[in-house]
Amino acid sequence: MRLSALLIIAMTFTAAATVSLVAANFSVTLIEENSEIGVRDALDAKEMTWAEVQADGLQVTLSGTAPDEVARFNALSTAGTIVDAARVIDQMDVTAQAAIAAPKFSVEILRNDSGVSIIGLIPTTTDRDAAIDRFQSIAGQDHVADLLESANYPAPDGWEDAFGFAISAMEKLPRAKVSAEAGRVAITAISDSAEAKARLENQLKRAAPPGLVVTLEIAAPRPVITPFTLRFQIEEDSTGFDACSADTEQASARILKAAVAAGAPGSARCTVGLGVPSPRWSEAVEKAIGALSKIGGGSVSFADADISLIAAEGTERAVFDRVVGELENALPDVFALNARLPQTVDPDAGPPEFVATLSPEGQVQLRGRLTDDALRELADSYAKASFGSDKVYTAARIVDDLPADWPTRVLSALDALSKLANGTVIVTPDSVSVAGNTGNPDASTQIATLLAGKLGEGKDYEVKVAYQEKLDPVLGLPTPQECEAEIGKVVAKGKINFEPGSATIDASALGTMDQIAEILQDCRDIALEVQGYTDSQGREEMNLALSQSRAQSVLNELRARRVITGSFVAKGYGEESPVASNDTEEGREANRRIEFKLINEGPSEDSDETALENGADTGDTDTPSDQTQEGN
Repeated sequence: MRLSALLIIAMTFTAAATVSLVAANFSVTLIEENSEIGVRDALDAKEMTWAEVQADGLQVTLSGTAPDEVARFNALSTAGTIVDAARVIDQMDVTAQAAIAAPKFSVEILRNDSGVSIIGLIPTTTDRDAAIDRFQSIAGQDHVADLLESANYPAPDGWEDAFGFAISAMEKLPRAKVSAEAGRVAITAISDSAEAKARLENQLKRAAPPGLVVTLEIAAPRPVITPFTLRFQIEEDSTGFDACSADTEQASARILKAAVAAGAPGSARCTVGLGVPSPRWSEAVEKAIGALSKIGGGSVSFADADISLIAAEGTERAVFDRVVGELENALPDVFALNARLPQTVDPDAGPPEFVATLSPEGQVQLRGRLTDDALRELADSYAKASFGSDKVYTAARIVDDLPADWPTRVLSALDALSKLANGTVIVTPDSVSVAGNTGNPDASTQIATLLAGKLGEGKDYEVKVAYQEKLDPVLGLPTPQECEAEIGKVVAKGKINFEPGSATIDASALGTMDQIAEILQDCRDIALEVQGYTDSQGREEMNLALSQSRAQSVLNELRARRVITGSFVAKGYGEESPVASNDTEEGREANRRIEFKLINEGPSEDSDETALENGADTGDTDTPSDQTQEGN
């Protein structure tokens, strides 16, 4: 009986436990389902469908890949509004973000009379200290404003070439702005003249590394013309300007139109410059040329606001008086007219004169009449200072009764002659005549300005100067390719030989070196590689060293002849690139040679280096002591 009671009690407890367990399982399942459904519905309502929800007991696990950290945090916050935040397990991933893009590296370099300023962002791999040192060598240590920042990112392709070229270009530009970025450099600068502009553009274009885009905006400012000068003449055989100045392109067009109407050729030109005495300059010139055309011949000259009109000999007095009176009344107020009708002179009288001639070879002769020994010595010294002491021959004689301003007229004429390539000046009591050839397109204007300023108001002068392109110092310079070809012809006629087994140039080749140096005097700023070659006798490394030493010896010989070699390099190629067979003595002799090649066109491995980047020549290479191969 006692056993039955205990069994009943045990079975009761077992049944109760089973019921409790079933109830607990049901409750947990219900909580899991409600939590999972509630969290999922909340996430879907906020369009976070990427999130996966899984309930495990009281814990709710969020998984999936969030588009970013903000979305992940929003998902956790949303789940925390449905269940206790402590029950939320975060197993979400975040989409990988793209790496931060490298910044754009660029610099702006400004240079003026105050110094150099540089601002911009450069890679940390760029040698900043070396760049600042170069700027300090340009402007001085205390005149460089360093506003550079750096970033630890790889330098993009073309950056180092652009930055290096920008610094090198700034060395040649005293007033400029240079902008540099990877693969591109923009230069804005001011030059002193049109010739300087052309020279700078040629230098910079030749110096640019291959593949670098270079934009040049080099301005040539208008010249200051003092005095502001114009001279127009009408003669039997010619009509035109000796000098023409204008303050604007519109004024130039107006003046040239009046000149063509008076009989001048349509090819005439005016120099546009600064210093005009009145904004009504073109109006005054137009009326003066028209008046001279009505008179029928003579010349009209302007020196600032002073006008000198000289009629042709034989002009009727009535016509002269009428035309001059009309012109005086028509001129703007600021201008003053001095008109003169020359008296007819006996052609057999032979007025006193002084003549100076300049030959194409540069020889100068002074002949004619001077006032005294002091003037003769002064004229001789002045000419020697302008043309060279060994090129002046003086044969002038001393006479009395010359005008008081004769010394001024003589020295002004010599000054005018110095601006020609060849020509003649003639000084008489009534006029100064200048005729000849020049390579300066503005020489006529410059000479007329000079004479107008020194001879004084109302003085007559004549300028007949012809511009020739072949004499132009800018247009007349040979191209780098022409220089290379000329040197090649010299080397083909007179080979550069060396003493056997050494880098010492043979005495027989010194004449050839003189000819090459003479050619290079007119080939400034070209990037040239002096190449040395040997035959195949001896060890290859010895031949390479010997060819380098010989190329360097040639470069040293050019320096000794005062050739500027800053853009030259010397390189030995040993037995590479034979031009003949090494199996015969004649072939080996041909292979032992020196060649001159433009760096951008030669076979050098460094041919992409520029003239500006090659500012330092290669160092001397000593000939190895064991190089005793006679054939090389």
